[in-house]
Amino acid sequence: MFLRLIILYLSFLPFATNAQNSTQKKYIFFLHNKFLEEHQLNAYHPKYGPAAYTAILEKLQSTNSVILSEKRKPGTDPKIYAKKLILKIDSLHNYGVPYDHISIVGTSQGGYIAQYISYYAKNPDLKFVFIGSSFKNDSMNEDRKFQLYGKILSINEKTDVGAEPLSRQLRFKNSDLKSFKEITLNTGLEHGFLFRALDEWIIPAKEWINRDKDL
Repeated sequence: MFLRLIILYLSFLPFATNAQNSTQKKYIFFLHNKFLEEHQLNAYHPKYGPAAYTAILEKLQSTNSVILSEKRKPGTDPKIYAKKLILKIDSLHNYGVPYDHISIVGTSQGGYIAQYISYYAKNPDLKFVFIGSSFKNDSMNEDRKFQLYGKILSINEKTDVGAEPLSRQLRFKNSDLKSFKEITLNTGLEHGFLFRALDEWIIPAKEWINRDKDL
């Protein structure tokens, strides 16, 4: 219960309560999907079941990492929220954490917020993992000048209706990424794949976060 209270009511405290502040650790901002903006953490999606928020955080956790996450308020503006997180990222850096030790991982709506962070921060050293956040007719296509920055891993699901590889999007083609990887899963779960703490996407996400060399 204490852990849940931290997640629900305190903004961006480390998920791992025993984690020590250290500039050598990897810091991971996890941004959940839009369903959890509108519902309680234990709510069931009518099609995909529960969003395994706590289970995902537990699997993302490593001995050398500190996870920072919060439940967003209903109707959160992705652009405003992205700018808010950039201030927190810069605060970590000012404390002594290298930018390449900071990762932003987002599922669905959280992945779109992560893309706004990439765009606004324009920092080539930040690491990003976008999960289920690239669709043929998504809103980011409205900005024809949108660009991505940083070290980016994009994970999509083949059966997710309307999903399109990020590499086909104009925002990717507008960008000059030095470090990029794309993975297409085939779990058969449609958009529900990101509601679950699946190794299929969590393991590559952790590998991306912890790698030292660019791809």
